[in-house]
Order: sequence, then structure tokens, then C-alpha cells
Amino acid sequence: MSDPNREAEDFARARRGRNIALALGLVVFVILIFVVTIVRLGGSVAERTF
Repeated sequence: MSDPNREAEDFARARRGRNIALALGLVVFVILIFVVTIVRLGGSVAERTF
């Protein structure tokens, strides 16, 4: 029979790995949206006076 504590550790490790992958994917998505927004607005946005 398998050890229930060991199985819980394995599930926790797998969950942690999925959470890290999801967080990295979200960060990449946010950076991609930011870059696309800056490119579409053009480089002169920083020089604009308000």
C-alpha cells in the first residue's frame, strides 16, 4: 500500500508546479499586452505634452 502522506506531498508538489506555470503564463500575457499597446500607440507617446 502507498503512504497517504507521501501522496499528499506529491499532489502538493504537482499543484505548486501548476501554480507557478500559471503565474508565469499570466505574467507573459500581461507583458505581451503591454508591448502590443505601446507599439500600437507609437513611440511618441512618452514625448506627448498634456
